[in-house]
Amino acid sequence: MKNIIPLLALLATPALSAPPVIETVAATRSGDAWRFDVTLAHPDTGWDHYADAWEVLAPDGASLGLRVLTHPHVEEQPFTRSLAGISVPVGTHYVMIRARCLVDGWSDAVFRLDLPQ
Repeated sequence: MKNIIPLLALLATPALSAPPVIETVAATRSGDAWRFDVTLAHPDTGWDHYADAWEVLAPDGASLGLRVLTHPHVEEQPFTRSLAGISVPVGTHYVMIRARCLVDGWSDAVFRLDLPQ
């Protein structure tokens, strides 16, 4: 019985799923503001586990904009969502995009996007 308790603890631990994957990003400048269209994929299972946000980061890691995803996309994979009105500091040549999962948090992977000049 003593050896079975650690095994039961492992069975009760939720398995980590695949992180959200950013497939493509498009950036469009309009005056001083930028619009980002981000396509991402994640094995959403429903309201308890889905990709719930993505964020645009400056090269120094400062957040420039956050797009919150308010519902799962179980039947729509991959999917694209946009965020407009983002102010990118003058002289910035690239940004990074990262995605978040409701259960697993921010993905370690970032997508680097060189900005059109």
